[in-house]
Amino acid sequence: MLRVDNLSVSYGPVPVLHDVAVEVNPGEMVALIGANNAGKSTLIRAISGLVRPSSGKVSFNGQDLAGLPPEAIVEKGIVMVPEGRRVFPKMTVEENLLLGGHNPRARPHRAASMEQVFQAFPVLKGRLGQRASTLSGGEQQMLAIGRGLMARPSILLLDEPSLGLGPVMIREMFQVLQRLNKEGLTIFMSEQNVKVSLAMSQRGYVLLHGRVFISGDSQALLKDERVRKAYLGIAE
Repeated sequence: MLRVDNLSVSYGPVPVLHDVAVEVNPGEMVALIGANNAGKSTLIRAISGLVRPSSGKVSFNGQDLAGLPPEAIVEKGIVMVPEGRRVFPKMTVEENLLLGGHNPRARPHRAASMEQVFQAFPVLKGRLGQRASTLSGGEQQMLAIGRGLMARPSILLLDEPSLGLGPVMIREMFQVLQRLNKEGLTIFMSEQNVKVSLAMSQRGYVLLHGRVFISGDSQALLKDERVRKAYLGIAE
């Protein structure tokens, strides 16, 4: 479904990603983990068309995405939920959700998509007329993911979805994501919470200094001594 081949990205003269190769197959939940400044967000942004690679290729269902603007990539079914939520604070919850379903691919299905959002995040149904700025941090993250679901993604890209959330909200959010994945939604998420993201996903990639350091089955990565020492603080 989604293939990233030998992708390199630089910000001006500063290289950030080096020959990164990633694959996400239909129905998978795949975790992208690594420390701060490892290049996780840059990879998500490059897939979404927000950052142009200096070399390499991103393809979706066999189609090269090179040169496509972000809105065209959304139209293909690749939808990103950005780091830091970035809801529209002065707009209501309903307006934020409807905006997510504005693209031509999603617009005819907005009513059904809204019901899917309410099933995933029931609290939002009672907040429809409320300004997004008045929501808690956890509710804003729900809204951001809900807005992404409104676009009817074939693959949902999540950039640091647990950032700034408390343990209870993190657990609830990942349970929802796991349920959506079991219902057939393909998910590729950049995440610093290594233990939870690997526990919930089927496969994972570890970025180190802009390169894929190790990849494989998520349960195997959880047991890998290198991952345990570097990210879980556990020495064998």
